[in-house]
Amino acid sequence: MRVLLTGGAGYIGSHTAVELLQSGHEVTVLDSLVNSNVESIRRVEQITGRSVTLHIGDLTDPAQVEKVFAQETVDAVVHFAGLKSVAESVSQPLEYYRNNIDSTLVLLDAMARWDVKDLVFSSSATVYEPDGSNPVAENGRVGLDLANPYGRTKAMIEHILRDLAAADAGLRVAILRYFNPVGAHSSGLIGEDPKGIPNNLMPYVSQVAQGIRDRVSVFGDQYDTPDGTGVRDYVHVVDLAAGHVAALAGLRPGVEAFNLGTGRGASVLEVIDAFSAVIEHPVPYEIVAPRAGDVASSFADVSKSKDVLGWEAQLTLEDACADAWRWQSGNPDGYGTS
Repeated sequence: MRVLLTGGAGYIGSHTAVELLQSGHEVTVLDSLVNSNVESIRRVEQITGRSVTLHIGDLTDPAQVEKVFAQETVDAVVHFAGLKSVAESVSQPLEYYRNNIDSTLVLLDAMARWDVKDLVFSSSATVYEPDGSNPVAENGRVGLDLANPYGRTKAMIEHILRDLAAADAGLRVAILRYFNPVGAHSSGLIGEDPKGIPNNLMPYVSQVAQGIRDRVSVFGDQYDTPDGTGVRDYVHVVDLAAGHVAALAGLRPGVEAFNLGTGRGASVLEVIDAFSAVIEHPVPYEIVAPRAGDVASSFADVSKSKDVLGWEAQLTLEDACADAWRWQSGNPDGYGTS
């Protein structure tokens, strides 16, 4: 089938494009390139030996989106596009609500006009209202009593999709709730390319290992975890991408949500130690004050994804560190240099 990837030039989108192409699908990408780079698409083509149709455009612009659907035969959509920084969403909430929700409404309007019924939505574990329980299952409460506007936009979109599916029995939607994507493609050609200071742990660790930054700030060491630092579920981005292929194949009428994670937690210090082992010297870090709103531990219950989609993570934290370092060391300026 021909799959439209909104935001397909980004970190997770580019890796999903590879997996889709290698599974025999055709890929069309719509991306504004505000937080991504056209070079990622060229490298997807290099990895797969197949072409990708790229449309540069803004998903919040109905005319631009209509043009894509008019020019392409779209069988299904994987919706990645959106702003994604938790910290930035706190300081710029209106921009996040306007961009993430408006873009989704424009997309859904276009899908309805062109009778496209299959959708995979890129959601997040941030939609779960924290209650301290682990592992986190899909029947956990998804609401608006969340720590940041980013998570609320994802939760709102999930509710919109459920309302839409209740009104249209032909709609088939898979909601994929990511835990913590890490790593890069094993080729070293595509990976996470943050703009400015990284918001996520592993690209920050990678930049410290490269000497771009001095040390990793570890936010708190007094949590109720084995080493006192926060525990999260780090899932390799290639496994995550494969989850989208499985979700497309397993679409059923209505809306279903699936966790994509490993089902295991790793602490911040365990990530730093694993990365240090890969590069064969210690990654410097310092303990700083904990951040407001951070929970001690969060990892996924992935039994539903395994049982329904036949998907489970195959790659390890050590694999993710090795692949992230291959990407970082080969592309110290990200996609800024080839």
